[in-house]
Amino acid sequence: MENVEEKKGSFVTSVATKGKHLVLQHVPIISWLPKYTKFDAVSDAVAGFTVGLTLMPQSIAYASLAGLSAQYGLYTAFMGSLVYTFFGTIKEVSIGPTSLMALLTFQFTEHLGVEFVILLSFLAGCVELLMGVLNAGFLVSFISAPVTSGFTSATSIIIIIAQLKGILGISYKSHGTIDAVRQLFVHLPNTRLWDAILGIACATFLLSLRKITSIPVGPKNPSLQTQKHRVIKKTLWFISIARNALIVLIASVIAYKFKSVGKTPFILSGQIKPGLPAFQLPPFSAQIGNVTYSFPEMCKELGSGIILIPIVAVLANVAIAKAFTTGASLNATQEMITLGLCNIFGSFVQAFPTCGAFTRSAVSNASGVRTPLMGLYSGTIILLALSFLTPYFYFIPRATLSAVLICAVMFMIEWEKALLLWRTSKRDFLLLLLTFLSCLLMGVEVGLLMGVAADIVYLLYLWARPNIDVEICKSPVGGEYLIVTPDIGLPYAAVDFLRTEVCRVGEIQGAGILPVAINFKNVKSFDFTTSMGIDSLLKDFEKRGQPLIFLNMKPQDVEMIHNANVKMMQYCHSEEELEDLLFGEKLDLGRCETMPILGSPCQDKSLFSNDDFNSKKENESDLELKHEEKINISS
Repeated sequence: MENVEEKKGSFVTSVATKGKHLVLQHVPIISWLPKYTKFDAVSDAVAGFTVGLTLMPQSIAYASLAGLSAQYGLYTAFMGSLVYTFFGTIKEVSIGPTSLMALLTFQFTEHLGVEFVILLSFLAGCVELLMGVLNAGFLVSFISAPVTSGFTSATSIIIIIAQLKGILGISYKSHGTIDAVRQLFVHLPNTRLWDAILGIACATFLLSLRKITSIPVGPKNPSLQTQKHRVIKKTLWFISIARNALIVLIASVIAYKFKSVGKTPFILSGQIKPGLPAFQLPPFSAQIGNVTYSFPEMCKELGSGIILIPIVAVLANVAIAKAFTTGASLNATQEMITLGLCNIFGSFVQAFPTCGAFTRSAVSNASGVRTPLMGLYSGTIILLALSFLTPYFYFIPRATLSAVLICAVMFMIEWEKALLLWRTSKRDFLLLLLTFLSCLLMGVEVGLLMGVAADIVYLLYLWARPNIDVEICKSPVGGEYLIVTPDIGLPYAAVDFLRTEVCRVGEIQGAGILPVAINFKNVKSFDFTTSMGIDSLLKDFEKRGQPLIFLNMKPQDVEMIHNANVKMMQYCHSEEELEDLLFGEKLDLGRCETMPILGSPCQDKSLFSNDDFNSKKENESDLELKHEEKINISS
């Protein structure tokens, strides 16, 4: 009875310990909050306030890019920031609306209602959460840097083309990038002068403030700078960081002044729904006009966006987290889980899909952020804006928001990386170009998939065509033999290639008589088809009378070949054993093995002596001379 109670007690303790470890692992705030200091609080408050000023105008602009009203961008901003505070692991990361997610959302929900956008956010979060739970982050590794670069650059150009109509004050609908460019030129005569002036002025203002930090202040040596110099530099930096908020404020004041005297020269953002959103489940059915969509029908309408958007979001988030991870290793699984929770909870407050933003993360890093609690402060600023500032968002000119978007994404076009790839790797450059052009001409989702597909085809080619290193070796007693070493695994796709190459090498470089050893030291994978290929290879060499031995095979590979009923295969564990087997006078039975058990045991003499080699070579020379004499006589 006591033993049963002890076992019960130990089981309960074990479960409690595992549960505690699981909670600490997936709710990081529990670990670092008890160590939180006043200095951390002040640093996070400054960083949160700065990020909030950047996040507010961006949220409104990105909502417009997604084809939604401004309040949806603010809903997306505050929920992502708050959730990441509790579950995030990288203090610099700022979760919220991004140009990439807004554009992808627009691509998949352009002709659908806002219910589809909210459901897309929920489903994307579920996929991201599932990827984290299943530890499926390795899938992101199949998206290479050239594909990412081509995708990002194309996305930036698409956003710029889409926002040019906002700067010029014209309106039109388009399908695809080519059509957007055509429509832009068609409607160019309808440009509104005041909107164009304001848009160009805002863009100039933003680009100028971007460079304001490069103004020299005091001596270049930081140790020689006075307190006044440091204050001025910090002020210039803050003005540069808050440039989006400043230009939105200035443009809104100008628009308000015009409105107060009865003039509206600019197209304004319009009425924004005030107050906080209701916390409720995302819609699992929708009605557009007279058509009612059930949940499966909504999923069908969203199509590949349910998978593509989470993959791109995870890719972006992990890349940002890697950029700011210093010292400690990145917990990619937890980042995926956190991103999934951000989107799931976001869908409860009518948010569109979101991920981390590199620009805002850089701002938080430069602001001296200490912990993820920074998100609490930036999220609170957005909540206050929703509660008190929404009436004033009406006066934000659309040209200003377009200028903010263009100036934000124009520096994401990676021309330098394209030039670098052209100089260093033409294949990677072509891959970048393929992804870039595909995204522009066929849509970002098709372009990304084409880039990934091209990458995977190249990987399959490497998988099926491994490099084979051939080395002519000489034993201490003077015997020669060939060692053939494939550089990667030998799955079924590479077996025929290996068989052909080994036969060719044995025939040409080994003159059809030198012993050939296949070195398996680099082989990581092995399957049944490989075993069948090895059996065929052994038969090929047996017909030629040329020895074939296997070197450095793993026990499990030997066992698989044995189970595949390969009749006879000889293998060694080292080159010394190989040389003993081929040229030694006596064979040490403990150092070399013959497969399978049904085969003949190891012999006392070497498999291939120098005398045999010389004799065979002389015979071949005699045959060649006789053949030449025959030719001469006949001629």
